[in-house]
Amino acid sequence: MHAAVSLWPLVGVAVIVVGFALRINPMLVVVGATVVTGVLASMPVTLILTQIGNGFVKTRSLPLIIILPLAVVGLLERYGLREQAQNWISKVRGATAGRLLISYLAARELSAALGLVSLGGHAQMVRPLIAPMAEGAAINRHGPLSDELRNRVRALAAATDNVGLFFGEDMFVAFGGIMLMHTLLADMKVDVTPVAIAMWGIPTALAAFLIHAVRLYRLDGYLARAVDPAAPRRAAAVTATPSESEGH
Repeated sequence: MHAAVSLWPLVGVAVIVVGFALRINPMLVVVGATVVTGVLASMPVTLILTQIGNGFVKTRSLPLIIILPLAVVGLLERYGLREQAQNWISKVRGATAGRLLISYLAARELSAALGLVSLGGHAQMVRPLIAPMAEGAAINRHGPLSDELRNRVRALAAATDNVGLFFGEDMFVAFGGIMLMHTLLADMKVDVTPVAIAMWGIPTALAAFLIHAVRLYRLDGYLARAVDPAAPRRAAAVTATPSESEGH
């Protein structure tokens, strides 16, 4: 018979959930969860401290990797990157916020499917380029936007990046999630290759693209109605039948 598996170490997950819910310092929450998990797993104190130290040494360069791109983007924004992006998109005829975001969704999903997940992102792509360009296209077509409409456009720009990355990388054969599923299925004696798992991600990615593309396509109509509520009634009046116009 197999020895019973202790579930007490999973209390560390609860510590993380509660700590984040109470908005405690994330570093303290993670360290606390590590200590709780180690104690409940009957690990020696020296081993717990060793694991914490090893984790710190392996990730000590991570803040530098995160901070440097943010500093570069901040410097570009200070010298007018967002304004230039808005000015450029305003010169493109037929450009709308919805069409622009649909194009970015397609590019983001395809690049993620090829494993190029770093080509996009909120900090390095959405905030300095995609969101300002979407705002510029909306302003060029509909006029000045309220803060609520601006935030809606920005939120959809961020959501577009999320959808494209999340469902696009599911089609990449070397994606960590696919390798994890392959390992688990192999342990359960299910013979399936990573390529087959990635192929089954294609229908889901296509469905996600179509659903979100419809939302983005409807964005332009929503902006038009929000900026000028009387526009639909004027359009209906213009398209009145000739017999109705002649009668008057």
